[in-house]
Amino acid sequence: MTPTATSSTPTVAMRLATPADDATVERLATLDSATVPAGPLLIGTLDGVPAAAIGITSGDVVADPFRPTAALVDLLRLRAEHLCGPARSPGGVRRLARALRTRTSLAA
Repeated sequence: MTPTATSSTPTVAMRLATPADDATVERLATLDSATVPAGPLLIGTLDGVPAAAIGITSGDVVADPFRPTAALVDLLRLRAEHLCGPARSPGGVRRLARALRTRTSLAA
């Protein structure tokens, strides 16, 4: 039996940021009262709307504080670790497990 998405389950996607995303990342940083992460960035979207970004090498994150982004940020951290080579911390597997357990928290 294949699970199907419901209207309460957002579509999650991650992609590398491009220069066209600069304004979006700046908006996220402003909402998060933070600075834009340095270096190449990954952007995480919920239902096609950018909700978080991470500096791939720095690990610094900005996220929309008005959306449930904890699980999305965990997924961005894991992907950044994969892109940087061997995991920088032993917590990667724990974060993945937590992200999968809290996937339903994105729908809240």
